[in-house]
Amino acid sequence: QVQLVESGGGLVQAGGSLTLSCAASGSTFSIADIGWYLQAPGKPRELVAVISRSGTTNYGDSVKGRFTISRDNAKNTVVLQMNNLKPDDTAVYYCYARVRTSFGSAFNSWGQGTQVTVSS
Repeated sequence: QVQLVESGGGLVQAGGSLTLSCAASGSTFSIADIGWYLQAPGKPRELVAVISRSGTTNYGDSVKGRFTISRDNAKNTVVLQMNNLKPDDTAVYYCYARVRTSFGSAFNSWGQGTQVTVSS
């Protein structure tokens, strides 16, 4: 099992910056990819950014060039630096981990979510 705890959400004006952090605990050695998804009211959950254990990153189209994801495998943390925030970035942000089991299967683990609100 892997537990994910997010921190760093809040209210910011358009053009501002926020930093989200996610701390993983439990069977962290089994985490392959880790990152962030967002969900706005009435919309499906969508990719923000994920990073592999080796550091390969993948960003959602709407955040490319504005957000940066980083990972510290020793501390089992992932950080999302969000710059030039827009009102459309307003959503609940969920930490996500792709966890591989010793049996060769994999499952997704999710944090509780943290609210990010960007005012215009």
